[in-house]
Amino acid sequence: MKVLILGGSGLISTSITKQLLERGDDVTLYNRGKSETRFPDGAKFILGDRRDYPNFIKQIEEAERFDAVIDMIGFSPADGESSVSAFKGRVAQYVFCSTVCVYGGPAQHYPICEDEPRRPIGSYGANKILIEDRLMAAHGSGDFATTVMRPSQTYGEGGTIVHSFGWKTTYLDRIRKGKPIVVHGDGSCLWAACHIDDVARGFIGALGNAKAYGNAYNVTGEEWMTWNRYHEGVAKAMNAPAPKLVHIPTDLLAKLAPKTAGISVDIFQYPSIFDNSAAIRDLGFQYSIPWVEGVRRTVAWLDERGRIENSDDDPAEDKIIAAWGKLTDSMGEELAGIE
Repeated sequence: MKVLILGGSGLISTSITKQLLERGDDVTLYNRGKSETRFPDGAKFILGDRRDYPNFIKQIEEAERFDAVIDMIGFSPADGESSVSAFKGRVAQYVFCSTVCVYGGPAQHYPICEDEPRRPIGSYGANKILIEDRLMAAHGSGDFATTVMRPSQTYGEGGTIVHSFGWKTTYLDRIRKGKPIVVHGDGSCLWAACHIDDVARGFIGALGNAKAYGNAYNVTGEEWMTWNRYHEGVAKAMNAPAPKLVHIPTDLLAKLAPKTAGISVDIFQYPSIFDNSAAIRDLGFQYSIPWVEGVRRTVAWLDERGRIENSDDDPAEDKIIAAWGKLTDSMGEELAGIE
């Protein structure tokens, strides 16, 4: 199968590229050629900037025809519009990497199915919806068959482990050293993560699959964990002591560290558990890499490259924990005796 991947060197797309090459597909990547590649030789490249729309469209018109396109770097409505212009009548199937952020929160029903109303909180999910709708309109017009994929948190070799302050690797160093970890809210909200290799297999299962034409699919983790258990799993994977978890209200945490903790408000504060049954049925999607094992692989990859930062050089989290401790102590003294 001849497959063009827009991107191809990111976290999920690296695994997609690797698995396609391993099964013998003809793979071409369209990107700027500036990122490290972590897959076997064999892929072809078209070097270009997807957001230089006139040149992007021209390059695609001059390229060979493909059986399918996998778009991993569509983030704005203009990206979607340029893709319709470039690929209309030139490709059989367009597989778009969207996100579960299109659902927003809180959801009407759990686990969240693909027909959940889309009510995004931030611009990331809102823009993905606009692209989904444009590509589905192209599907309805017969321009190409569209398939929408909606992953949630994906992690694995090449990336790190997300937490209440985003993606800073000092989080892993803190766990390794037995330092306290800030957790948004009370840590009881449900969350699920999925290793890139499992997510990638879901994308590949959609290729050339008529069942997937015109449909959207959740491809997410199936271990429903509280955030408390999430952090405990990370510690277990690192052979570290059970972490001391410091729970801070999400809205307060976002005020204290708006740049890094904003993700907790936009995404983490609501339950994020999803129904993958459609992907399991139609695409052969399977959750096969348990959380602790996946974290172990990810941390090993980071350690081999010396990419876990020293938390001793970043005192911000300790300052927040100390300030929170003083606040709760003073509240306890002021409210002592109240029943």
